[in-house]
Amino acid sequence: MEEASSPLSQPKKRGRPKGSKKIAVEDREISSPKMRDRATAAGNKKAAVVDDKYNNWKFVVPILYDWLANHNLVWPSLSCRWGPLLEQSKNKSRQRLYLSEQTDGSVPNTLVIATCDVVKPKVAAAEHISQFNEEARSPFVKKHKTIIHPGEVNRIRELPQNKNIVATHTDCPEVLIWDIEAQPNRYASLGAAASHADLVLTGHADNAEFALAMCPSEPYVLSGGKDKLVVLWSIHDHISTLVGDSTNPSGSIVKNSDNASLGPRGIFQGHTDTVEDVQFCPTSTQEFCSVGDDSCLILWDARVGTDPIMKVEKAHNADVHCVDWSPHDANYILTGSADHSVCMFDRRNLISDGVGSPVHKFEEHKAPVLCVQWCPDKPSVFGSSAEDGCVNIWDYEQVGQKIERGTRSTNYAPGLFFKHCGHRDKVVDFHWNAYDPWTVVSVSDDVETSSGGGTLQIWRMSDLIYRPRDEVLSELEAFKAHVASCGPKA
Repeated sequence: MEEASSPLSQPKKRGRPKGSKKIAVEDREISSPKMRDRATAAGNKKAAVVDDKYNNWKFVVPILYDWLANHNLVWPSLSCRWGPLLEQSKNKSRQRLYLSEQTDGSVPNTLVIATCDVVKPKVAAAEHISQFNEEARSPFVKKHKTIIHPGEVNRIRELPQNKNIVATHTDCPEVLIWDIEAQPNRYASLGAAASHADLVLTGHADNAEFALAMCPSEPYVLSGGKDKLVVLWSIHDHISTLVGDSTNPSGSIVKNSDNASLGPRGIFQGHTDTVEDVQFCPTSTQEFCSVGDDSCLILWDARVGTDPIMKVEKAHNADVHCVDWSPHDANYILTGSADHSVCMFDRRNLISDGVGSPVHKFEEHKAPVLCVQWCPDKPSVFGSSAEDGCVNIWDYEQVGQKIERGTRSTNYAPGLFFKHCGHRDKVVDFHWNAYDPWTVVSVSDDVETSSGGGTLQIWRMSDLIYRPRDEVLSELEAFKAHVASCGPKA
């Protein structure tokens, strides 16, 4: 969002420019030694700030976390998603994990299907989670299958009704649908042909890069793009064309040709700039919302037409990057913006005097917010990630509460109760784990600040942080009494 007159008015792509590489300061074309010295000093100062924050965070890892796994990535991933549960054992569970590899062109871009061993609560030892090597690959994450993707993978979404089906966005107008089990494992070598998507969804008139959602109750897909459109598809429409096909008796969405495509059920017009994110209402297959670079939040209902049923002008003071609709209370919607804030809206009272009127504005991030998501484990909790390298965990029920934090003066943002600072650069995506409570996967693009391409982290905060305060204090008091009773007798 850089512009000489207004730093937040110009939208920018959330990721590295295609083909870019990390360039050392001394390799840049700097016209004079004085300018080179200034650039080097600025780079060193930024690195020092990042390292200081990271070192402070790493020092308190054994106290704040029940479990943490750090996985260094060769290439950045712009999206990370939990897949289905595969196995369960006494101390851990095995789960599918979807990632991508955003390369510089020396090898193809890929969609990665990995397996992740998720350690169960109260199993990991404190010294184990604190002694990770940030430059190494985690033994908990293993690549299972690689799909050579036709272009960068900007967004990944899984289909709730079929855990083997995922959709991806890239730098093109189409949405690509993949059957993970049907796709062959590929080796990403230079010049290798791209894998064929099992189904291609058409309908956009321009690139659709980030806005992508799957309906929780029906196989519907929603997308938004640079054409300012929101487009809706039903995979049922493709399945119906395959019923009775002797080569596809199961009626799955697996392609019956190399060029299987599907047109939209509806095209919705109302935005005046790029649509950055979309989301279905959790209680309806026909209601959804969208946000974009026009600073608007728009609500739609496919049952009444293709025009907005509610348009919130100036939902934020800049581009709106992300949106999520609460699965616990269909009245609450979250938005995250380039103005560094997260807003919570109540759809029963969205506007005041013609502009957005949020229930509360959460302000703690120091850079554009890229992702927001409600926590599946507690209705009032949600997370947000931003270009400041942090994942913030909020509880809107704590807004307005007076919380005693000892004698030290604090400046905590209302509602903020946990800050994950394990990444060194912008956290481009994160995802709560629906199978393992309070467990999060997050991914950052580290090309500008470290030798690695990106960092994947799987983490779970200590339950002493999110459990009821009285319950925690009672447990700690009992533990204190137990320790005292184990001491030497007078």
